[in-house]
Amino acid sequence: MSKKEKIKIIERGTFTHPKGDKYTGEYKDKNFNGLGTYNHSNGDKYFGEFKDGKRNGHGTYTFADGRKYVGDYKDGLMHGNGTYTYPDGNKYTGEYKEDKWHGHGTYTFANGNEYVGEFSDGKFRGHGTMTYADGTSESGIWGEELSEKNN
Repeated sequence: MSKKEKIKIIERGTFTHPKGDKYTGEYKDKNFNGLGTYNHSNGDKYFGEFKDGKRNGHGTYTFADGRKYVGDYKDGLMHGNGTYTYPDGNKYTGEYKEDKWHGHGTYTFANGNEYVGEFSDGKFRGHGTMTYADGTSESGIWGEELSEKNN
């Protein structure tokens, strides 16, 4: 090994914040890096990949109220592909951009209705098909009113 090459050491450890949050996992350069678990004092929990102290890569975030996200992160935000499940039975599976539904996805309502199509800025927007629990369907350009219609 030449003198110019630096060895990056990945360590494992536990960090407990005074307010009660706790991280257990890999460190590099004094930051959460690699695989770890972050338990929030409010009961939320994240297990997955970190980079430079932020959620990055694939992970699972379980909220204390029963919501759950399994998917990709970038710079601490949901970004890429993932599935978000709600306690009431509703579920979104698809693309995310900066913590919002964005791109192609599927939203399944607890009542059996299912929308497959485009989302923008966290809302139902664009071309899609709604298939109702009774088997009928509608296709077209959808807007925000879709969520009100299906609750």
